[in-house]
Amino acid sequence: MTDTRVNTNEQINEKKEERLQMLTSPDAFIRDYPCSIELQRFVTEKRKLISDVVNGIDDRLLVVIGPCSIHNIEEGLEYANKLSEIGKTLEPTLVIVMRVYLEKPRTTVGWKGLIYDPFLDGSCDIDKGLQVSRQLLLTINQMGLPCATELLQPMLVHYIADLVSWSAIGARTTESQIHRELVSGLQMAVGFKNGTTGCIKAAVNACVSSQMAQPSFSIDQSGKLIAFHTNGNPDVHVVLRGGTLSGPNYSQEHIRLTQKLLNESRLKSRIMVDCSHGNSLQDCERQIEVIGDICQQVSDGDQSIMGVMIESNLCGGRQVFVEGKKHLLKYGTSITDTCISWDDTHAQLLRLSQAVLQRRLRIQLNQN
Repeated sequence: MTDTRVNTNEQINEKKEERLQMLTSPDAFIRDYPCSIELQRFVTEKRKLISDVVNGIDDRLLVVIGPCSIHNIEEGLEYANKLSEIGKTLEPTLVIVMRVYLEKPRTTVGWKGLIYDPFLDGSCDIDKGLQVSRQLLLTINQMGLPCATELLQPMLVHYIADLVSWSAIGARTTESQIHRELVSGLQMAVGFKNGTTGCIKAAVNACVSSQMAQPSFSIDQSGKLIAFHTNGNPDVHVVLRGGTLSGPNYSQEHIRLTQKLLNESRLKSRIMVDCSHGNSLQDCERQIEVIGDICQQVSDGDQSIMGVMIESNLCGGRQVFVEGKKHLLKYGTSITDTCISWDDTHAQLLRLSQAVLQRRLRIQLNQN
């Protein structure tokens, strides 16, 4: 009688990945694309400055602004050059940090970002994606512009974190224990967004957890699996971004509710408002309305709001992306979320700067 039993090990192996790609180790990438001593000092200084804003030591507004995602290096650098120039002129009132988003969380499927698919053709050459992403971060920092990103895949942190001055944990991962452990060990300010439904308490809980020391797992610079113990992150804060159930949550009422939750949890950090996503109902033009409301609250003397996040690009709106047809894309326009144009960006930065000046004046008058 013929033995028809299948070797279990062979059956399991047959179902593994269609292809494996060995990635260059983090330390090899850093050797090939090093962060100079000068840039290390720059990033350290910007992290300290951002920490001071988050914790109310510095009264300027933190403005995390830029494309929803970077899909074209040339466009990203052109935007960075423009932002760097205006950032210098508004330095007395605003701490401007560029969004350099290299990974994109997807609700279902779609382009996952420059690191995952740098050629936009489905080839998913991640090693190349890591290379061009690190090069991009180096160049933008060299312009004198600090960088911000969302930390989605914890293992990728070791390839880019030394070039990032502020980072976010997205609405989909705010409740993730792995991401809370990751943040606990980072030496930069990190914003936890409220959950996708609009639950603010989830972000507050994430801040409480990440301020504490945590045992965790990671990889070292050579790529080996390690266990490590973090010290806790004192610069975590909540980012209000609206939600599917709550709707927009940037109003004065929502700011007061969030401040109450922070006080109850004994968190001293202040609040950032994401002007896009649920707060703009995915409409880039409504970001301007959100910014206007925030400017009014700040002008009226509100000191709970310490920053905003804005999705902005060279051109306004967004365009449909078809995999493998990047030659059809319009220059300077987002392929993920809708963004306001550069002209609108310039105008909104001026409004935010003026709001800070008005807040200072109002506080001064009240003190007198």
